[in-house]
Amino acid sequence: MAVSDKAQDHPPPPADDAPLATDPIALEILRGTSRMLIDAGLVPIAEFTLPNGRRADIAALDRNGSITIIEIKSSLADFRADQKWPEYADYCDHFFFAVRPDFPREILPGDCGLILADRYGAEIIRPAWIAPALPPARRKMLTLRFARIAALRLAAVSDPAVKDRSEAKDL
Repeated sequence: MAVSDKAQDHPPPPADDAPLATDPIALEILRGTSRMLIDAGLVPIAEFTLPNGRRADIAALDRNGSITIIEIKSSLADFRADQKWPEYADYCDHFFFAVRPDFPREILPGDCGLILADRYGAEIIRPAWIAPALPPARRKMLTLRFARIAALRLAAVSDPAVKDRSEAKDL
């Protein structure tokens, strides 16, 4: 594969795609939502980069291989400034917004799932829309990518140098 082809397959994340770690409210929503997902039998991974270069705030995988993407919105300004969420549709079976209970919910699209969360837990208020079935090759690629990234993050817990080494590789 030529270098230019590789760049087209995995473009860098857009500059406006700030990490969750820079927003304490988003981190609280992440924590509560992750707890709820685990209790429901899904395994979450934060800041999961998709093949289109976008980074999902949370991607979760269930026992059957179904993929859920959750977009965290920590404020009205965050929602208004960031309209990339429609670009996730080609990479998931279910899509939700996760917000704090005091978020103005009426501005969120009514056809998307809704999770209310705080740092201790979360609740699904509105079920997610169900996307058209993912093509099998895309599902396999996303599932393998999910597994590899999760394994590398786990390895980095015991050896922080793993992160530096893995960033040079195409995951």
